[in-house]
Amino acid sequence: MASTILVGTQWGDEGKGKVTDLISGEYDVVCRCQGGANAGHTVMANGHKFGLHQIPSGVMYDGVVPVIGNGCIVDPSVVLEEFATLDAQGVSYDNLKISGNAHIVMPYHKDLDGANERRLGKNLIGTTRRGVGPCYSDKAARIGLRMQDMLDEKIFRQKLECALLEKNPILEKIYDMPGYTVDQICETYLPYAERLRPYIIESSRFLNECIDEGKNILFEGSQATMLDIDFGTYPFVTSSNCTAGGAITGSGVGPKHVDRVLGIAKAYLTRVGSGPFPTELPQGDEIGELLCETGHEYGVTTGRKRRCGWYDAVIVNYAARVNGLTDLAVTKLDVLGCLDTIKVCIAYDVDGVRYTTVPEHQSLFYDAKPVYIELPGWKCDISNVRSYTELPREAKDYIDLIERLSGVRVSIIAVGPDREQTINRHWN
Repeated sequence: MASTILVGTQWGDEGKGKVTDLISGEYDVVCRCQGGANAGHTVMANGHKFGLHQIPSGVMYDGVVPVIGNGCIVDPSVVLEEFATLDAQGVSYDNLKISGNAHIVMPYHKDLDGANERRLGKNLIGTTRRGVGPCYSDKAARIGLRMQDMLDEKIFRQKLECALLEKNPILEKIYDMPGYTVDQICETYLPYAERLRPYIIESSRFLNECIDEGKNILFEGSQATMLDIDFGTYPFVTSSNCTAGGAITGSGVGPKHVDRVLGIAKAYLTRVGSGPFPTELPQGDEIGELLCETGHEYGVTTGRKRRCGWYDAVIVNYAARVNGLTDLAVTKLDVLGCLDTIKVCIAYDVDGVRYTTVPEHQSLFYDAKPVYIELPGWKCDISNVRSYTELPREAKDYIDLIERLSGVRVSIIAVGPDREQTINRHWN
């Protein structure tokens, strides 16, 4: 089995956690390459539901090494909370590796994240307020602190002092919030350092050594293509590259070692937070509410109700192009079993001009009106189906349409949240 990049093709919440957990056992290493505690992966295993935000889903498999790569940002408090959750369920995380180059989310990052959202008012981005944007901003501005810095108290204090010279005036004078002292933060973070010290390594070297030894890697994505800072619906995006290219820079493993790119697409569409959403069903719409409740569409990280809409083939086709997808996994197909008819967006109409790919200019995307085709529903429970041949004809037609419109084969179909509720069509 070759190494694989797994990415979301929509606005996140596609079920990447389930698919990662499903196929992790085929890999020796599962590496998360970007994002922070703003991403939540829900994993169902042995009757237990796990919401993981920092630790890769591969931790659920014995013998699989989970790695938090250099492209991630790490909130030490969240990692330790997840340790406690895993301990309570008897799940070992002894093999966990954390890149020393991964940046640390500091308390002032969270303060600034929340304060900035309040300042934006109705124009807010819709962040999780976990400090992600400010942390990545400091990384780009070269005043961030990394996991390796936390292991040397002298260096940590020096770098923290420099950072606070900039952050405290912003907190105090612009947002009328209290600042921090070096001692204040060290009192909390230095104990974190000692707890996490055994897990912090030079991850790029480790990953490449694994490849040299003939091992394979699953690069686990967080967020999704339409939230990518370059290719998403900017500015309503995350602060990192969550397309396939981000897996390369966020891990330190060269592209020659990657053979497959698996895109995850929900059978309908959801979005959390602000930003355009052409196929969104209006608030209070009966079908939108039905999808939300049947699909349990509430954010893992924030608990926010997700906006629901019809499957948008335009953005999945776009995701196939920018990620170089080789395979698709379609999730939550079972949820659509409650509908008489199902709509699929095949193009956009913008002032009489037809687009079959995402318009480059955001003003056009904001004004995009979906062009739909309508398919008959299958009106039955498919959650116990385990073979593609056993699916109702209407469900097969729906999958065939997704394949034709994306130009990518559908290799995995999820018909429920548990590992077993999956149809393996081409994945081997």
